[in-house]
Amino acid sequence: MNDLNSILLEGNLTRDPVLSSTPSGVQVCNFAVGTHYRYKKNDEPQDETSFFDVEAWSRLAENCAEYLKKGRGVRVVGRLKQDRWKDAEGQPRSRIKVVAEHVEFRSSPRKNDSGGIAGGTEEESPEQDEYNQVISSREREAEVSVL
Repeated sequence: MNDLNSILLEGNLTRDPVLSSTPSGVQVCNFAVGTHYRYKKNDEPQDETSFFDVEAWSRLAENCAEYLKKGRGVRVVGRLKQDRWKDAEGQPRSRIKVVAEHVEFRSSPRKNDSGGIAGGTEEESPEQDEYNQVISSREREAEVSVL
């Protein structure tokens, strides 16, 4: 029996995805997601930002590399994986990343007047709505092949 290892992240890509392949030809896509958490401490609003490295494999990797760009909103469902190694000085090192099992592509964040990212998303044009539907159907095909 497997222990529970599941994570759900919702945020925006902090950099463009990078697609590569293993020596055996399996596609892998790496990208990073930034999330925001707002809370109050002593009646003062506080912001907490976290960054997570995400890895997608096979057909899901290809879809992520094709449709995701820096700033695009995503919802990632996956599991945590810890990589361990020894550095050049022989010291043990580790990092935790998210291995994506499902990725939903959301609309890109809208820009505010100063060129930064504002809250919410842009109104979608009919073309954008159709584009999101194509992505969703391709995701479903990728998920079925993984199962």
